[in-house]
Amino acid sequence: MSSWGAGPAEADRGEAGGVRTALAGLTTRGRSFLAAGIAAAICSFVLGLSELLRVGLLLAVLPLLCAAVLYRTRYRVAASRRLAPARVPAGSEARVHLRMDNVSRLPTGLLMLQDRVPYVLGPRPRFVLDRVEPGGRREVSYRVRSDLRGRYPLGPLQLRLTDPFGMCELTRSFSTYDTLTVIPRVEPLSPVRFGGEAKGYGDGLQRSLALAGEDDVIPRGYRYGDDLRRVHWRSTARYGELMVRREEQPRRSRCTVLLDTRGGAYEGAGPDSAFEWAVSGAASVLVHMLERGFSVRLLTDSGSAVPGEGADGFAGTGQETADAAGLMMDTLAVIDHSDGTGLSRAYDVLRGGNEGLLIAFLGDLDEEQATTVAKMSRRSGGAVAFVLDPDTWTREATDVPRPGDRHERRLRMLREAGWTALSVPRGASADELWRRADRERSGLTAVSGEAR
Repeated sequence: MSSWGAGPAEADRGEAGGVRTALAGLTTRGRSFLAAGIAAAICSFVLGLSELLRVGLLLAVLPLLCAAVLYRTRYRVAASRRLAPARVPAGSEARVHLRMDNVSRLPTGLLMLQDRVPYVLGPRPRFVLDRVEPGGRREVSYRVRSDLRGRYPLGPLQLRLTDPFGMCELTRSFSTYDTLTVIPRVEPLSPVRFGGEAKGYGDGLQRSLALAGEDDVIPRGYRYGDDLRRVHWRSTARYGELMVRREEQPRRSRCTVLLDTRGGAYEGAGPDSAFEWAVSGAASVLVHMLERGFSVRLLTDSGSAVPGEGADGFAGTGQETADAAGLMMDTLAVIDHSDGTGLSRAYDVLRGGNEGLLIAFLGDLDEEQATTVAKMSRRSGGAVAFVLDPDTWTREATDVPRPGDRHERRLRMLREAGWTALSVPRGASADELWRRADRERSGLTAVSGEAR
């Protein structure tokens, strides 16, 4: 749960345009009273009825008096907002807590609160608060929900002041607002090894000795707590200070998740579209591999990655893993279709070195892009591709299935290049495809071993 919003805002009376502001705040009831009073006064002169004049003056003065009193009210209130949580998956609810504090020495009158909320999160919430004593506090809350990813501003909060007779209302806006981040849905994935390749940090360590050779140890300076049996006396004599042999350095397995965001590769929009499935699948794999101890990197067709990401991607344990996952989810929350038409930029990034395990979520591929993707597997320790079937994602559920010869040719081309390529039909389960990819990858590894 996030903390209360920083810096309470204040609602106080203004000086500019005082009379105009007060009269503009008259409600329908106040305007009706004022019009009735003026009409009664005119009729009293026409008909010569002094009693009607007194009634007209009473009707006209009452809304003006209420507006003047309300406008000159000098109590001050402070507001704050808290989101619980501030980052929520698509389709889940978040609760927004509002707190109002009366920081003046006078009790308030009737207060009406309205928070500005984007239409995709639901209707604007409104609350009515009765008299708040000096130094008092009132707390209210409401729920928001969105099926679409994104970052949505909440606020600023509007406060409406009204008099007991309902003749006048004045609106004050607070300056602070908060942001609700709706991240993609993350589906839990089964722990798999893809035929034993690219094992994680905790599942069979791959270690690299920090050595220039078996006998030529690169030492480092002595640190408090080092075992004296590791002191390298030759280097100690050379540098004039205690030097110790370096320990074996664990090498963290790497995983790159490639997300195809080309606008022409997907059709349809909305929470159930093919592109949203690809984003959700990429998010699920990123979180799963990061929890398994991999150094994880997110890559798009434009060659861009997550801001703040290192050369080897995000890696860490405990709180570092949670922070890395949060940064990736924030990036995927606002990711959208790119203007590019090819995957060559992503290929240029991948061919720079061994990227470890490569997992790709791809849209519709033409022959040129399929050839580019096929070459990406050369620098990876294992390559798995989830290719969305355009025929099943574009037709209605009642349509007769059409043969996807073009789609099957693309899958065959990727498999011949060493990919474990799977077709993704409409409404497919990410975990089911994940386990199926492991079975196919394991079978491919076994067949390759027998051939050798």
